[in-house]
Amino acid sequence: MSEEVGEISAAAATPITEMAEPSPAVSAPPAQYRSKSLRDKAPAVPLVVPKRTEAVAEITPKSNKTPRTPRLSLTPRFLTPLGSPIRKALHLTKLDPQDAWLPITESRNGNAYYAAFHTLSSGIGIQALILPVAFTILGWTWGLISLTVTFVWQLYTLALLVKLHESTETGMRYSRYLQLFNVTFGERLGKLLALFPIMYLSGGTCVALVIIGGSTSKLFFQTVCGASCSGHLTTVEWYLVFTCAAVVLSQLPNLNSIAGVSLIGAISAIGYCTLIWIVSVSESRLPGVSYDPVPAKTQVSRVFGILNALGIVAFAFRGHNLTLEIQATMPSSEKNPSHVPMWKGVKVAYAIIAVCLFPLAIGGYWAYGHMIPANGGMLTALYAFHSRDVSRSILGLTSVFVIVNAVSSFQIYGMPMFDDMESKYTTRMKKPCPWWLRSLFRIMFGYGCFFVAVAIPFLGSLAGLIGGIALPVTLAYPCFMWLKVKKPKMYSGMWFLNWGLGLSGMSLSGVLIAAGVYVVIDTGIEVSFFKPH
Repeated sequence: MSEEVGEISAAAATPITEMAEPSPAVSAPPAQYRSKSLRDKAPAVPLVVPKRTEAVAEITPKSNKTPRTPRLSLTPRFLTPLGSPIRKALHLTKLDPQDAWLPITESRNGNAYYAAFHTLSSGIGIQALILPVAFTILGWTWGLISLTVTFVWQLYTLALLVKLHESTETGMRYSRYLQLFNVTFGERLGKLLALFPIMYLSGGTCVALVIIGGSTSKLFFQTVCGASCSGHLTTVEWYLVFTCAAVVLSQLPNLNSIAGVSLIGAISAIGYCTLIWIVSVSESRLPGVSYDPVPAKTQVSRVFGILNALGIVAFAFRGHNLTLEIQATMPSSEKNPSHVPMWKGVKVAYAIIAVCLFPLAIGGYWAYGHMIPANGGMLTALYAFHSRDVSRSILGLTSVFVIVNAVSSFQIYGMPMFDDMESKYTTRMKKPCPWWLRSLFRIMFGYGCFFVAVAIPFLGSLAGLIGGIALPVTLAYPCFMWLKVKKPKMYSGMWFLNWGLGLSGMSLSGVLIAAGVYVVIDTGIEVSFFKPH
């Protein structure tokens, strides 16, 4: 025994590299380790420690601390994926350096109030005044059902966009609708399916706002001044007056800076929607009002009339192309992600939108029935049927609300176009856009919209056709992007829901395009270049 101890001591003094490799220790499988029967029945066996372990134990100082696993990387532990939430927070705030130079993402100090202001200003528009026209074709029951279903549908897709703004996996914030679409489906499909609809929903809306604002300005002047005033401006000159006001306001630098403008626009939109339906209802129904659906000449005309009515209901809700841009103005971190204040603002805004749109549709159809004008809707009906019954101050105030809302909405709908023009410069020059060039871009865009409004005044006749092309941006694309990015479990409730809504949105878009083509062929359009009415 003493000889063996002597051999062990001698072995301990030799270098470890000269020691023979010990045989690997044999251990039981994990399941057997945890087996109660084995622990109870197995005989007590003394633990045999390999000689090398004893040798190393003699030269290694004893410590009560558990030895740490050797690290093969020099990366600090707090930056490893399992280290702490700090890395996730850094991921959530990963930004493109050029974002600090562009008007949408230049300022990120937004909040839930700003989100509500922007959503209200962009969500309520003059197209809501045409909702009672859809009821003349659909009737009470189907009109209310289609309005309710569309409201819930587009609110759901908006919630999807709010959740898709931030990616916890890649750490990116998708601050623009087209950017999210390109990342999800690729730039080729983005240019093919999303570029034109998104640009139309921004630039085309601004053109429509020039037409609406200029025409309403002329109407306001005629209402307040009457026939006693001389030297009336022409329609083109009123377009120019409105455009000048819009261009002046467009010089505000970024999306956050127009929060006050959006608040004024939201108040004015609520004002004219509420004022119009209250005046219409208080003046009671017109004599001879009927609520029977308008009969069609042929069965084909009836089918396309129903599709056109569904399009009117779908087009009453807008602003999804601006949701990601509005959310991009907010700060975000793992502890305080931007979707929380954004969703609070959206809920408040859409509660107010519902309070405005549902009474407008119901009250307008109750007051005018099938006699409501197809062009202009409630605003035209107010002037056509109540211009002598209602005081000029009420009519003038309604027109002022429409004009102010149009000027305010021009700013938020023009912001993606400003952002796109400036991004071309910053991408090429690798520096922020100078103030004078930024002003020039916005002046060019504003007066470009004025030129299109004057040159193609019949653009409104194509609104149904072009609107059908743009409809998937609101009702279909968010569902498909959610399926692609979040990858819900196949055949689960969310999987079926998003596939069903996405395919239904694309189908509705297709039939609305067909209906728009039929209307253009059947009724024709009055092509009058540079001759606005």
